Amino acid sequence: RYPQTLLFLLAYLLYNDGIQTVISMSAVFGTAVLDLEQATLAGVILMVQFIAFAGALLFNQVARFYGTKRAIMISLVIWIGTILFTYGFLSTTAQFFALGAFIGIVLGGSQALSRSLFSQMIPVGQEAEYFSLYEISERGTSWLGPLLFGLTLQLTGSYQYGILSVAVFFISGLLLLIFVDAR
Repeated sequence: RYPQTLLFLLAYLLYNDGIQTVISMSAVFGTAVLDLEQATLAGVILMVQFIAFAGALLFNQVARFYGTKRAIMISLVIWIGTILFTYGFLSTTAQFFALGAFIGIVLGGSQALSRSLFSQMIPVGQEAEYFSLYEISERGTSWLGPLLFGLTLQLTGSYQYGILSVAVFFISGLLLLIFVDAR
């Protein structure tokens, strides 16, 4: 009975799978491609978590100015940019830290705003049921991104192509989100 909510949920499942894949594969990528040590990776992961909080606050302001849906779309464009940068240019530890900072900003923003927009698109009094579906759906598809990453790595032997393949999730989610009428 809520086709726009379903469309948003499908878009979210796609782009969130891309987000979760970037998070889960970043350490593998950093180790395999940049030969980073565990201490460096741990430092980047901690930094991302702290910056994600600030990113959520920043994207709250972006959402106030542009609207929640557009702010999510902006974050997805930045996610696509980080994938392209990683594919074509990432080569140093300093760049890995800078990329982690960008990821932290959009991670906090895209996650918080997605929950906020979803909450506005569900019927009053049924929040528990809808957010249960939101959480189950999120976890139920979280294997698609790593599968695509792994298959691409297996077929090409390249971590760069593996991470580039994840852009499919962000692009597909963004394209679906364009058609969501959140009102």
